[in-house]
Amino acid sequence: MNETRKYWLDTMLKITTPVLNALSKDSLRDEMPVEGKLPKDDRAQFTYLEALGRSLLGMAPWLSCTGLEGEEENLRIKYAGMARQAISNAVNPDAKDYMNFRHGHQPIVDAAFLAQAILRAPNELWEKLDDKDRKNLIAAMKQTRTRKPFACNWLLFSGMIETFLCYAKEADWDPMRIDYALKQHEQWYLGDGIYGDGSEFHWDYYNSYVIQPMLSDILKIAGSIYKDWEEMIPEIVKRASRYGTIQEHLIAPDGSYPMFGRSLTYRFGAFHCLAQTVLNNQLEATLTYEQVRCALTAVIKRIMSFTGNFDKDGWLRVGVCGYQPDMGEGYISTGSLYLCSAVFLPLGLAPSHIFWSGGDKPWTAVKMWNSDSGIECEHSL
Repeated sequence: MNETRKYWLDTMLKITTPVLNALSKDSLRDEMPVEGKLPKDDRAQFTYLEALGRSLLGMAPWLSCTGLEGEEENLRIKYAGMARQAISNAVNPDAKDYMNFRHGHQPIVDAAFLAQAILRAPNELWEKLDDKDRKNLIAAMKQTRTRKPFACNWLLFSGMIETFLCYAKEADWDPMRIDYALKQHEQWYLGDGIYGDGSEFHWDYYNSYVIQPMLSDILKIAGSIYKDWEEMIPEIVKRASRYGTIQEHLIAPDGSYPMFGRSLTYRFGAFHCLAQTVLNNQLEATLTYEQVRCALTAVIKRIMSFTGNFDKDGWLRVGVCGYQPDMGEGYISTGSLYLCSAVFLPLGLAPSHIFWSGGDKPWTAVKMWNSDSGIECEHSL
């Protein structure tokens, strides 16, 4: 394992281990703090499912990565087992950590993130579950159907849950929930790789947190079922790749990036789309995998350099650059923060992939701001 991959893996496990360790022991409610602007009793209804779905969201490709060796493979086997036990406890009505899929709107969101994670590693997070856990998981996902998602990126949450039920071969999976999400986002496409979040443009990172990755994963799993869905795939991929390029261009030479819009406390989860574009081998030709690795590594190191990101027991705290509680919106609590795991999707690529094995290359902003060095910077915006 090269030094950069080891750094990524160590960082991902530092972030997610408290969640999986506690939940696999059925003690997440006892161990995880609940921090946010709203009272603990309010967010405690939702924060535990947030922590599970969002932790696995970024880990899943690594959990299913084949061909690993030595220490990394031993870790992968260990954490895949912990993840399955965590899911088992989360959906078991008899467990202390049985989670809320039934009440309030927030569980629609995090059931979808959990579904997306499972579909990114079905060999580990679905096929290896026992029959009881599968039945409990399906029942939990179906409980979210009693509430209506909002007319924005939330349509994709319902669509992702139905995509999971389709994959699980549930006879009553609802293609309309998927179709509506896909067709509405087609109506909301604004051009140059950007979707509106609903009928209006919102200047934030939700194209990356949710919209582009869920559109891609829904169609990856269910796209071949209907001809009109299948015909959407090339354009959806093209738009995601384009947005990935825009995201790479946002990364400054020091690893910082623009702070605008909602949910900034998801930290480097802001680069979910770029990370997924790497995982899917869909970068635009103007980028190299090596430069994207260097850019994302710079972002991770920049954020991780701040003290206060974690409490004394290793749980994430609200903020971007350390502990900044005022940055969290009312819907943000401790579990919400684990969406940062999305940046680690490229760990699902084998160590031999050019993303990991290629030499260091400067990313766009480095080339631009060091133009006196003679390095050429291809203009692609």
